[in-house]
Amino acid sequence: MLRNGLEPWHLLVVAIMVILLFGSKKLPEAARGLGKSMRILKSEAKAMKEEGNVAESVPVHPTAVHTSTESLAATNTEPPAPAH
Repeated sequence: MLRNGLEPWHLLVVAIMVILLFGSKKLPEAARGLGKSMRILKSEAKAMKEEGNVAESVPVHPTAVHTSTESLAATNTEPPAPAH
């Protein structure tokens, strides 16, 4: 009786139950929504992968950031004028 576990008529019963539960008008909408979500997920994953490759290919030297902050501090050496 349980030789395969899932036989073709089991799938037929599940399909009929889904159609009865959700209705024939909601199923195409759900399929479109699922497809749209999958496309968005794939595009976001691809963008993250490409972003990771760009970040690895362009190394940032730590002294470049330090030097720019020193130059900003050097240009603003005068204390602010007191407010009257």
